Amino acid sequence: MRIIKKLNNNFAICVDREGKELIAVGKGIGFPKTPYELEDLNLITRTFYDIDPKYTGLFNEIPETVIHFTARLVDIARNELDYELNPNLVLTMSDHINFCIQRAKKEIYVQMPLIYEVEQSFPLEAKIGRYAVKQIERRFHIRLDQNEASGIAMGFVNARYNPKSRTDVSEDLQKQYHEILEDTISIVEDEMGTMIEWDSFNFARYCSHLMYLLNRIASRQTLDSDNGVMYLSICEEFPKIAACAELIAEYFHRKLKIDLSKEEKLYLILHINRICTKEGL
Repeated sequence: MRIIKKLNNNFAICVDREGKELIAVGKGIGFPKTPYELEDLNLITRTFYDIDPKYTGLFNEIPETVIHFTARLVDIARNELDYELNPNLVLTMSDHINFCIQRAKKEIYVQMPLIYEVEQSFPLEAKIGRYAVKQIERRFHIRLDQNEASGIAMGFVNARYNPKSRTDVSEDLQKQYHEILEDTISIVEDEMGTMIEWDSFNFARYCSHLMYLLNRIASRQTLDSDNGVMYLSICEEFPKIAACAELIAEYFHRKLKIDLSKEEKLYLILHINRICTKEGL
């Protein structure tokens, strides 16, 4: 196997004997100067194929323990679900779980859709979500709101890849997804005076968040909690971004007749800040 680019000390972009690119995991494989030939394949503990390059930056941002935990969770999910999962799920779910862990450590509690409501439409995904919450608590020594399971469950729903049997509950909205994505990004670019990089992983995060939002709208499970103080604090800290998020909320009201909650707008502010930060705003 040829190691062509180091991601960090234990993750690297490689090319296998058939010329296919992959991400390999192995202790110290990123140490030697690249490119080089890895002779001892026993060093490789896991491989990831078909990862979109815009997500590879997450390997340096998310703790390795979280990535390994999520990879095992996705392995279990593949055995339980009757459809294929997007290859990028390991990273997008790692990002989601890492955010859950960080919130719990800071004692920031976000009201998620009720897990028992998600169970009505997605019983298998909800089962995996409940399992994941228990394992996260055990592995990372934290306490989570049990409704965090719903966010994880919807992560699997949104990661359907060539579904074998079922259709997404938000099929009508998904048909509008690209239009809504382009419209909301145009609002951000106009209001923030910048051009968003569509190939960045922060943009990929925003796309995932928009997908989750559309699914919540379709299943009438929009986020809503008592985080009013946090929302006001974020608005004061980022007034320009908050105003941008408010314009996007008005767009959703016009297009979908939906009024976004403060919780939803709080998440929008955080994601807009992320996709604009790389441009130095």
